[in-house]
Amino acid sequence: MKTAILCFSLNGYHTGSRLKEGLAFKGFDVTLDGKSKYLPESIKISHHLWTEQQFQNADAIVFIGACGIAVRSIAPFVKSKKTDPAVLVIDECGKFVISLLSGHLGGANDLARTCADILGALPVVTTATDLHRCFAVDVFAKKNDCGIFHMKAAKEASAALLAGEQVGFYSDFPYEGSLPEGLLPCDRNGNVCLPQDGTAKIKRPEIGIAVTIYKNVLPFSSTVQVVPRAAVLGLGCKKGREAAAVREAAEDCLKNTGIYREALSSIASVDLKKAEAGILALSKEWEIPFETFAKEELSAVPGEFTPSSFVRQVTGVDNVCERSAVLAAGQGKLIQKKIKGCGVTTALAVRERRIRFE
Repeated sequence: MKTAILCFSLNGYHTGSRLKEGLAFKGFDVTLDGKSKYLPESIKISHHLWTEQQFQNADAIVFIGACGIAVRSIAPFVKSKKTDPAVLVIDECGKFVISLLSGHLGGANDLARTCADILGALPVVTTATDLHRCFAVDVFAKKNDCGIFHMKAAKEASAALLAGEQVGFYSDFPYEGSLPEGLLPCDRNGNVCLPQDGTAKIKRPEIGIAVTIYKNVLPFSSTVQVVPRAAVLGLGCKKGREAAAVREAAEDCLKNTGIYREALSSIASVDLKKAEAGILALSKEWEIPFETFAKEELSAVPGEFTPSSFVRQVTGVDNVCERSAVLAAGQGKLIQKKIKGCGVTTALAVRERRIRFE
């Protein structure tokens, strides 16, 4: 985690130095800056500009000083709990570590506990689900490396659990561990899967959680979707195909299948395409790894694929997009066969994935 620390006094700098050393020992990428005329290496820019830069570049920001300074510093840059960095405030003596912003998705709550442990301080976490030891869907998503969609529904799910109500849970993927208290196992239609004797029938939940890669899987009236990075986009294209055409074909494939782009874990193709500018541009734009395979590896992939004599002539293998998607997905399931158009072919596969409850 890339962590930026800013202090405002000599005492704060000593606390920051202790914290930097402790975080670095745990593998964090840490920088420590000071903003005070009493510090020999005080930053020249304003703390306002410093904060703006860290919101763009850091995973976590730690202010060592008063809460008011931190609040005024971050106020212009706060946008979304899905994108804002974790923000902590620590008093200059290192007695209290306050999780101020992005407690769950940004990891501020966990970071506050880590910093408190390093400093021998008291962590201050005010998130209701943490205080009541209640299941939090955003924490669950983060720990399983999943995206999360429909944040209004996520808030409703948390509110329901805090009120002692039951929330539905459905998953396209197998899960390990026991369902946390308050979650009811449901099917894809939102119906409760527990045995019922007819005299105490459990009402179908109105609010629930769905672990899925598909946009249309909405089992409940209010559904928060947790999206694993479990799909692979297989790509083939004519040499020199422009980036816009490759991106359009990829978008059409996702739209046709109805899955989230955030469900993609990688893009795959034959190694002849490892320097293909259009695919590399897509990989960079979507921030998704691009991996390639030798024709021998692709030819050895078991299964039924859409053959092409032309593709075999050019690449040495009868199909690139389907085979590469399946192989990159760990011999996963092909969920979209080859789509051809404008000199680009696409396919989608999904890997085996397990969801874990701690």
